Amino acid sequence: MGVATDRLGSGIYDRRVESVLSGRSGEFVEFWTARRLCMLSTVRKNGTVHVVMVGATVDWDAGIVRVICSGGSHKARQIRDAGAAGAAVAVSQTEAGKWSTLEGRAVVSADPERVAEGVRRYTERYRAPRVNPERVVLEITVTKVFGNA
Repeated sequence: MGVATDRLGSGIYDRRVESVLSGRSGEFVEFWTARRLCMLSTVRKNGTVHVVMVGATVDWDAGIVRVICSGGSHKARQIRDAGAAGAAVAVSQTEAGKWSTLEGRAVVSADPERVAEGVRRYTERYRAPRVNPERVVLEITVTKVFGNA
């Protein structure tokens, strides 16, 4: 069971929820924890797909994938423009014939605590990111998991 995090910034809900990421195998967790670049796919207003390489981290308890980026980036603007309901996105990664996609709804947060959590997790999986005063965090609530990893 994970703790549901309020996507609009008011903190932690006081109820427990089962995440689609709960109970995943150790092999699956390792696949999403080892240092690998990911692909973030979003849908533009004209219906075409925008795919970009990102560093992504998984919060297994909350069922959230985090991506840190600049607030002015195309991906952040696109997700922000989707409003409070968030934008449909997919994060994928692959290695040596194994692949996995985590699909869900993404929102953008500039809240300093949430950005700091994104940076902390990014640093654990990859390395310390460069200083970026425009940094935001994309928070993706995972709704579907597929692949062969």
